[in-house]
Amino acid sequence: MSTDEDNDSKFMRKAKENPFVPLGMAGFFAIVGYRLMKMKNRGDTKMSVHLIHMRVAAQGFVVGAITVGVLYSMYKEYYVKPREEQKALTQK
Repeated sequence: MSTDEDNDSKFMRKAKENPFVPLGMAGFFAIVGYRLMKMKNRGDTKMSVHLIHMRVAAQGFVVGAITVGVLYSMYKEYYVKPREEQKALTQK
């Protein structure tokens, strides 16, 4: 097995464990790509201001994805898992 296959399988495993990481990465690249395409029509806006807005939008999306991922993990850990354990105890 080559190292490329190891890295691919590791990435897929990590993506299944925490699906919001690839979502955050995809959103980041989508926002950056969109803002770079929009750079042609920025008008009188300075380049530095445009780049700052692009960075803030991309970082905001990533922080939002991380926040949703943490909330989802907390939901699974503190709400779903105790219910499954309780259901398992009542079935015994």
